[in-house]
Amino acid sequence: MLTLLVLTPLLGAVVVALIPARRRELHLPLGMALSVAPLGLAGAVFFSFDAGEASFQMVEKVVWWEPWGVSWQLGVDGISLGMVALTAILFPLSLAVSDSISHRRKAFVVAMLFLETGLIGTFLALDLLLFFVFFEVILVPMYLIIGVWGGERRVYAAVKFFIYTAFGSALLLAAIIALAVMHASQTPDGLLSFDYLALLALDISPTAQMWLFGAFALAFAIKVPLFPFHTWLPDAHVEAPTAGSVLLAGVLLKLGTYGLLRFNLTLFPEATVSLVPVLAVLAVVGIIYGAVVAIVQPDLKKLVAYSSVSHLGFVVLGIFALTSAGLQGAVIQNVNHGLTTGALFLLVGMLYDRRHTKQISDFGGLATPAPLMAGFFLFMAFASIGLPGLNGFVGEFLVLVGSFPSLPALTVVAAFGVVLAAIYMLWAYQRVFTGPVSGAENRKLADLSPKETAVLAPLAALVLLLGLYPGILLERTAPSVEAILDRIEQHTDYQAPSPGRLADVFLSDSEEDS
Repeated sequence: MLTLLVLTPLLGAVVVALIPARRRELHLPLGMALSVAPLGLAGAVFFSFDAGEASFQMVEKVVWWEPWGVSWQLGVDGISLGMVALTAILFPLSLAVSDSISHRRKAFVVAMLFLETGLIGTFLALDLLLFFVFFEVILVPMYLIIGVWGGERRVYAAVKFFIYTAFGSALLLAAIIALAVMHASQTPDGLLSFDYLALLALDISPTAQMWLFGAFALAFAIKVPLFPFHTWLPDAHVEAPTAGSVLLAGVLLKLGTYGLLRFNLTLFPEATVSLVPVLAVLAVVGIIYGAVVAIVQPDLKKLVAYSSVSHLGFVVLGIFALTSAGLQGAVIQNVNHGLTTGALFLLVGMLYDRRHTKQISDFGGLATPAPLMAGFFLFMAFASIGLPGLNGFVGEFLVLVGSFPSLPALTVVAAFGVVLAAIYMLWAYQRVFTGPVSGAENRKLADLSPKETAVLAPLAALVLLLGLYPGILLERTAPSVEAILDRIEQHTDYQAPSPGRLADVFLSDSEEDS
């Protein structure tokens, strides 16, 4: 099942590549149709997943080269399940809004499907070398999507994206090889191994953990991107075509938070506990910095891009809170951010296709000629700022509640990020959609077409579903989250605060005794 899920988009890319270039009218519809197959497989994996099981499920392993310990090994647990489903959902929707791609359309569809294979493979790989291959494979199609089909400064943005992420990846590869060598030195057969489950049993000294944690964390921090490694993101978002921005925000950035959860916390528990203050501070700085910079942005697309820096700061804070609620909030907020920010980038792209501008000052009063677009934008803005009843509230609430027992001061500061998010999202909505219509071009603005409405409706439905019934995902993630915390507690002196200890922060010892 998992091998099919990984390889189906790649087979789709081969099929599209075989279609003659002169039949360009077939490339995009065929790519959309072929991207539905991984969605069906991801749905089957999601609903056949055993919610009560913490270990990896549907594990597949085929040894490629035993002397080097390289294998095709895939598995899914509660940490990766939601991200696989999110990836499968966003690709057909992104292809559906790519009608504006007029040149080299076949190559664009092939790059998109190739990118989907890399992303799904990254979330499912249980062999670290295989993970690295998928982690690097996604750079090529994303570089092309930005550099070939992006805006005026597309080459600059693509090169900057590639250089930043390739630098982090070089350190990641060195750390992965070091782990494989450690495995060879600590086992009787003396064989290298990149098997993640086998590497969990390694005895790694505290000093080595610090160095390896740093190499892994830097690669993932650049991908998040965590402050101060975020400077490549706004350029990439602004210059990328709509589909590229949706996938960049919705999925690619989550490779960083997923990597921190999957590898840093489990392979290097002692280093994790020691470096919590550093990572938590950087997360909170990113929350406030991203929100403040978003407020002053004149470009609507760049505003949404900086909002990602702020929102993913909450995810990193939840991860390094090292509590059950914090980790649960981080996992579900990964998915929530992909849905809401992906929808916002879709809406900005639809607006750009009509007006060919992203400057907020060029709009005004668009709710009059385009009430349906205004309604979807406001709905997603409310979800993004954490309105109760919508998905953003669930993730941010769990992160703040989970981080307060272990990081009370930083959590208080981070909570201001929620207020700032309301300022930049609602102020942007006010300037773009409310008031009298400004300019003749805005008066003639077309509302959402039936096709565009059909693309946005599933995302809106999922935003509402996860807001009202987050248990559909949380019950599947809980065992895996608890397993991570158990491992940290077993290998360190750290004890995760229980939910009941939240009250301890407010009560003195005498009050508790009385």
